[in-house]
Amino acid sequence: MAYAISLKVVNDPAGPIRALWEEVAQFESRPSMAALGYPPHLTLAVYDDIPLVQASNVLREAFAGRSALRLTFTRLRFFDDPLVLWAEPSPSADLTSAHARVHALIDPRHCHPRYRPGAWVPHCTLGTQILLKYREEALAFAARTIAAFEVIFDVADCVSLAPVFIMAEQPLDRPG
Repeated sequence: MAYAISLKVVNDPAGPIRALWEEVAQFESRPSMAALGYPPHLTLAVYDDIPLVQASNVLREAFAGRSALRLTFTRLRFFDDPLVLWAEPSPSADLTSAHARVHALIDPRHCHPRYRPGAWVPHCTLGTQILLKYREEALAFAARTIAAFEVIFDVADCVSLAPVFIMAEQPLDRPG
């Protein structure tokens, strides 16, 4: 079973991200992000072969007593093959540090290659089920200029994937 360690939004309404989810849903076979039943999030690591207890312990060790992350999003982007639309956070030392703490506690060789140090691209996914017939419109959407917005990521968690099921959570202190 695969596990992911993520930062998610619990106490902030994340209205701008949810609005983008709704806009991106027009390009999808079904609204992929809303269908997860899971809030806006940034995935820090994905593992296929570690014990759940190890992931849970790392979650506590990496995030206990840490502050929530206030991130600013300034542009939309995409990954290709398959086409995935996402919002890009501005560079953040706190986010980089959170990612590094996780990988200092679990050997990065166990992590999915796209989430390893040096390869990871911080992103908040907006849609994963883009239909081929809407590809050009989706790419134009990702190229548009957006107004910057902030979101507070206030919980770190460990989830099992497909479907998403929360295995452990670590609340983060509210930023000042």
